[in-house]
Amino acid sequence: MAMSREQILKEIQEVLIDALGVDDDEVTPEATLMGDLGAESIDFLDIVFRMEKSFDLKIPREELFPAEALMGSEEYVKDGKLTEKGLQELRDKMPHSDISRFEADPDVNKIGDLFTVDALVNFVDARLNK
Repeated sequence: MAMSREQILKEIQEVLIDALGVDDDEVTPEATLMGDLGAESIDFLDIVFRMEKSFDLKIPREELFPAEALMGSEEYVKDGKLTEKGLQELRDKMPHSDISRFEADPDVNKIGDLFTVDALVNFVDARLNK
């Protein structure tokens, strides 16, 4: 069943409010899951689980949050920054995230900023409406 971006956003806001105990006014499209909403890596499992139930989707964690897989590889990370090859891998694996600001300073410590509410909406939208 096709859903509008607005419907998907509302559903994701509910998921994040329930999973993270945040207020609804905090869950804006630009909000980052970790920085703004205080999610920790353990919360990502809960978020994925709740999204799967809400949207009746199977979501492989590495598909939604592929950045973790890049971290252990020297060809993708050098001196704490993503290499050009790492950035390309991120673009390929995370078409749902806007990485343009991250590309300017691809510090691995800032990779969590790529996980925004809008990125989740984009991901679900692409899966439901492709």
